[in-house]
Amino acid sequence: MNANSPFGLRPMAYASGAPYGGGVQVYYVPASNATPLFLGDPVLALGGAADASGVPAVGIAAAGASGPITGVMQGIANNAGETVLPVLQNQTPYLPAGQAAYIYVADDPNLVFAVQEDSVGGALPAGAASSNASLVAGAGSTVSSLSGWQLQSSSLGTAAGGQMRILRAYQSIDNAIGANAKWLCRINLHAITSTTGI
Repeated sequence: MNANSPFGLRPMAYASGAPYGGGVQVYYVPASNATPLFLGDPVLALGGAADASGVPAVGIAAAGASGPITGVMQGIANNAGETVLPVLQNQTPYLPAGQAAYIYVADDPNLVFAVQEDSVGGALPAGAASSNASLVAGAGSTVSSLSGWQLQSSSLGTAAGGQMRILRAYQSIDNAIGANAKWLCRINLHAITSTTGI
């Protein structure tokens, strides 16, 4: 039985097979942000919005079909250019709502992520590989700082509007096809590779 322990999207490797080395970009979260951001949350660049230095602003992405994603939050940055924000030793790495900050985002379109399925309406079959599915939002943990987002099992299909492309089941001794299985996926609707602006 798989543990029901959602963590959002966790970067694992690149599509080429090269291991993920922790590469990120810094983005700005404005004080108007109304949603807390957790490690593993998908975020989307806010069209036409940036800080005074031109660092793009982001907010939480929308769950469901046709919702583009710029990348995945990996932490709170302590600087962007010459802007320095204090980071305390006992500060949790999630960002409360209404707090302006800079965050680290894994935004490479070639990243492969591990994601837990929600298994609502039934678990994904082994044949889910190479299909598309969307994400479903979930509340993050203020204790672990991990995202509560998951792969929406009921959205499995071939429609181009699926946010994620399922590559294969995550091969691990503690993961099996069935409820709460973990899958390796790529962002199918990546905002950076879109040919139109946001």
